[in-house]
Amino acid sequence: MKKLIKQQVYKDPLYGYIHVDYELIKQLINSFLFQRLRRIRQLSGVQMVFHGAEHSRFSHSLGVYEIANRFLTVPDIKNALKEREQLVFLSAALLHDIGHGAYSHAFEDIFGVDHEEIGAKLIIENQELRNILDTIDDSFALDVSSILRKEKKFPLIEQLISSQLDVDRLDYLERDAYFTGAAYGHIDLDRLIRVLYIKNGQVVFKISGIHAIENYLISRYHMYWQVYYHPVSRAYEVVLEKIYQRVKDLLIADFSFSGNVEPLKNIIDNPNNLESYVEIDDYYINGLISSFTKSTDFILRNLALDFMNRHIWGYINDTEENQKEIQKIKTQYKPEELKYYTTYRTVENSTYKDDDVKYGDQILILLENGTISTLKEQSKIIESLMQSGVKKDPKFFYRKS
Repeated sequence: MKKLIKQQVYKDPLYGYIHVDYELIKQLINSFLFQRLRRIRQLSGVQMVFHGAEHSRFSHSLGVYEIANRFLTVPDIKNALKEREQLVFLSAALLHDIGHGAYSHAFEDIFGVDHEEIGAKLIIENQELRNILDTIDDSFALDVSSILRKEKKFPLIEQLISSQLDVDRLDYLERDAYFTGAAYGHIDLDRLIRVLYIKNGQVVFKISGIHAIENYLISRYHMYWQVYYHPVSRAYEVVLEKIYQRVKDLLIADFSFSGNVEPLKNIIDNPNNLESYVEIDDYYINGLISSFTKSTDFILRNLALDFMNRHIWGYINDTEENQKEIQKIKTQYKPEELKYYTTYRTVENSTYKDDDVKYGDQILILLENGTISTLKEQSKIIESLMQSGVKKDPKFFYRKS
């Protein structure tokens, strides 16, 4: 567990500096797979609405690592984790998105892959990553991958990496708010760290910090509805999904493409083809879609032109009173076009829920007398918001001529 002679830093707009003390972390950052994350946008189609959202999975992953690093200043966490476990925590925080594909989630939906599972496999099977991780010991890579797979090998680290209040969400909400210019995502990170404790192997927050938690959850809710679920962003991502779908169908039909679709074909044939998977980043997809604008397949060509030129599709609420209008819109298309030019999509979100949650996924509150309570029991604001239930937004999207 070799430390650098001199601490290395990365200048960051949120945290001032991101601090690297271990040789292992430096080598992971410089690896091919981690540098690949520079070529994958964090927010996919959101950039079509909020033009400043150009940041990458690379900068987000560095941010998650830095928050993990700051969590290790919490006495309870530092005492609960030995140095090797602290390195497992830092490595998992850094590599948690290593398996993301181009434009993030749209790719996963169509090609049937899961970025966390892909990431866990890459950590174990990619030779460069494995060689770096093996400098700690032979089982270190397996331990880091187990965090992504949520195998409960290190339950405390899993809570810190992936729960309702974790290092991942704490960075992406603040970072996405910063780059989109949204006013909703600011989080009092320093306060949350100060009130964080470990009791009975679980993360708890002192009741004096409950206002910071309330602010975090309400900010998260607003970010989802005002940024992540913005209908224009969703409409743009639908175009990308339809391009993927058309390419997939044409590949199955042995259509002759002018661009290099070999990596996509390999993924369709074998979703576990890691070599082809890592070739697919935003740069590759953008170049491929650019070549599709001259395709002999008119459906693929139209979709590609829509994507490249920000031709945003129309959308209408998928409600009972709009069904006649939706059916009327659908009559405009030929039968073979309906599959690619129309779609239904529903998003949903709630401020907070604590029923049927996984172990460690409930926000627990440490009372002054040392007993543990739940956020719902201690916050009237959150309790009332929970009673409003899950908000849904079903929409019908269609290509405008």
